[in-house]
Amino acid sequence: MRTEHLSQEDALVSLRQSCEFVCPDDGFLDQEMGFKVDRTSPIYKHFCLKVLGESYHRGEKIDTSKFGADPGLSTEVSSEVKVPSHNVVDHIPGEGETSFEWHKRKSGNPFIKSDESECSSIFVEPLQWMTAVEESALEGNLSCAHCGGRLGYFNWSGIQCSCGSWITPAFQLHKSSVDISIV
Repeated sequence: MRTEHLSQEDALVSLRQSCEFVCPDDGFLDQEMGFKVDRTSPIYKHFCLKVLGESYHRGEKIDTSKFGADPGLSTEVSSEVKVPSHNVVDHIPGEGETSFEWHKRKSGNPFIKSDESECSSIFVEPLQWMTAVEESALEGNLSCAHCGGRLGYFNWSGIQCSCGSWITPAFQLHKSSVDISIV
């Protein structure tokens, strides 16, 4: 695509002329980064998390240099945890409460759909202040580096968001535990 300056569609047509059984995976077809790495792209973030999760599951040591930098890290102690928007990993909301097992639902009736579809958490890339992640545990609490207060949870096997979407691997911060500001 890069050397012949072809669009994704033209490159696929060209490949299929050589071999009719060419079938790139959906992840490849979904990315449209224009031959450049856009580190803020949700597609790129999901790819990096997937690679990091696969490394963890193979038993490889996690390279913490791949973790995001500590946002707003300074020498003064602050009770405010800041998560820059470029560290947030967006996800497509699920079907809410109906995607949970029946015993996890608020009401016992599986046919009543909850209107509560807003996520109660945000998911982020692993960040350098998340020392529990470095310790090679499968899952654990994420605590504030300054005060030790619980901010969220991580799990290399994934977590189901309150909206019903499954995030893997997951580094979850509870919205009620962090200050969210829109700049």
